[in-house]
Amino acid sequence: MTEPDATPRTLRRDIVFAFALALACYLAWFIRDVLVLLYVSALFAVVLTPLVRAISDLHIGRQQPFKGSAIFLLLVVTAGAFTIFGFLALPPVLKDMEEFSRDLPTRLPSMLDKLKSIPMTQQLNTADINSRLQDFAGKAAPYLLFSLKDWAGNLFDIIMGFILTIYFILEGDHAYRWFLSFFPPEKRARLDRTLQRAEVRMGKWLLGQGSLMLILGVASTIVYLSLHVRYAYALGVMTGLLNIIPVLGAAICIGLALMVAAIDSWGSTLGVAIFYLIYLQVENSYLTPRIMRNRVNLPGLAILVALVIGSALAGILGAMVSVPTAVLVAELLDEYLVHKEPA
Repeated sequence: MTEPDATPRTLRRDIVFAFALALACYLAWFIRDVLVLLYVSALFAVVLTPLVRAISDLHIGRQQPFKGSAIFLLLVVTAGAFTIFGFLALPPVLKDMEEFSRDLPTRLPSMLDKLKSIPMTQQLNTADINSRLQDFAGKAAPYLLFSLKDWAGNLFDIIMGFILTIYFILEGDHAYRWFLSFFPPEKRARLDRTLQRAEVRMGKWLLGQGSLMLILGVASTIVYLSLHVRYAYALGVMTGLLNIIPVLGAAICIGLALMVAAIDSWGSTLGVAIFYLIYLQVENSYLTPRIMRNRVNLPGLAILVALVIGSALAGILGAMVSVPTAVLVAELLDEYLVHKEPA
């Protein structure tokens, strides 16, 4: 008696599900910026959780810090590092910027005359360039004023991402169990094992990437100081931090260091170029295979594709989390889509 009603009920259920899925996709696209912020914060929490656990396992006398104390200690160390960086690196940069802005009106004509002495630039109209630069200097202040809204929005996103990361670290287990509850019990254990393996690989990526960042930052700072490159501490720290972005971070570091070294002498520029040529060879042939490839187990093509997609979707943040995201996707594909040969 109930068979004639089964097909209409199934069809009605499918129609309702299709409309609900379309509405969910529309809402997800409408709040895509918030979803990206949540995802990036959750991913940073997953990556940083092993570090917080390692700090929690330390024994200070007879006391063992809990997770909240470990996060606070990590924040104190980070704030102290940024404070030391500010005292060492920012004063020379600010001093040179102040001197440059003060001496620009008097030095600009001589700079344009030197530019005109170059054979390919003899046809340039120096008076027109001078007037354009002065107009730009006059409009710089209003432009900065109007861009304060964008800077405030970006600062708010950074602060919210920071707070969300802390909450995900503190309450991530509850959120993870709640996420698994959406799946049937017979499939929940398999997904749990897959995500646990992905978390282990992400932790290995953090350890390997941190090692590469530390090695490059220390080595580049020593080279900058020995070559008397200005802003050596700032460039060294920036070089180490930007190395978290695969390929693109190294390119930005090389270009910036060469430009700063070229301000003083071509000898320093040549020294920086030689250092990067040697370091890239050492990193690609020795450091990366031993530190990263054996830990993360991702081919170079997958890393490049993840970097391009992450940069297109979320800019610098997307590029920073491109490798952990690729690790997560690779683990899910390997578990659910790749057909393995029987043992």
